[in-house]
Amino acid sequence: MSEKIFERLTDAAGVYFEGTLAERRQTPFQLLEVYETPQLGRIFRLDGANMTSERDEFFYHENLVHPAAVAHPAPKRALVIGGGDGGSSEELLKHRTLDVVHMAELDPEVVEVSRAQFRAVHRGAFDDPRFKLTVGDGLAYLRETRVRYDLVSMDLTDPVGPSLELYSPATFALAKGAMAPGGALTLHIGSPWFHPERVRQTLSNLRQVFRIVAPYFAYIPIYGSVWGFATASDTLDPRAITPAEVERVIAARNLADLQFYNGEVHRALFAIPNYVKPLIE
Repeated sequence: MSEKIFERLTDAAGVYFEGTLAERRQTPFQLLEVYETPQLGRIFRLDGANMTSERDEFFYHENLVHPAAVAHPAPKRALVIGGGDGGSSEELLKHRTLDVVHMAELDPEVVEVSRAQFRAVHRGAFDDPRFKLTVGDGLAYLRETRVRYDLVSMDLTDPVGPSLELYSPATFALAKGAMAPGGALTLHIGSPWFHPERVRQTLSNLRQVFRIVAPYFAYIPIYGSVWGFATASDTLDPRAITPAEVERVIAARNLADLQFYNGEVHRALFAIPNYVKPLIE
């Protein structure tokens, strides 16, 4: 039986899709749900929040990964904190320069369900020989690892409740400590329309740790809003490369099946609307 699948964006606004429940389970960490919908195919939800879908995942995953990955001259090692659906790892694995994409995911049941039900999102990334999985606390991994990564992607739930710590200056400093010289951190920072203070605070926290913080924005259908991302680094600034250079890298690395990202889009992502400028200055 079809039902309305709601997600609140604020106390007074939200987004919904219609669909039927395919799976629901309470893991030791969170409530996990899968719905079949006519608009977006399968939707993956955690604790009542929409994470990704079969049909629109590229809006989020391509934009989280490629602006920094393309701007880096030769990334060899990448780390994904969270990202248990495999979408971010799949986009990173498109870069032929990468020798390893390492995911640190807290909840093994997220990986289990994603493997089985969201192949349209991960496209077999879990079975790629360059992929490595660590099940456990991503912060603990950052504290302990001696490996240095060229790209670190924080693919996490929103900074509310227990997740708030994951967006703190202390966590960003841990991520920086796991980065190789010339490396970059990427993450999502929320909606500038529905979560303006979240965007402002996250960027402020990043700037306490990194010399170069570059916010950018794209519409994400499943989130029902324009959504913010950021890259953070001491040396790498993706705003500095031209559309022509982006296209050269895409061709050189043979980045296939890009549904959103290209050279012109790269430049456009960093064009900041006037209403957003006060949040990022």
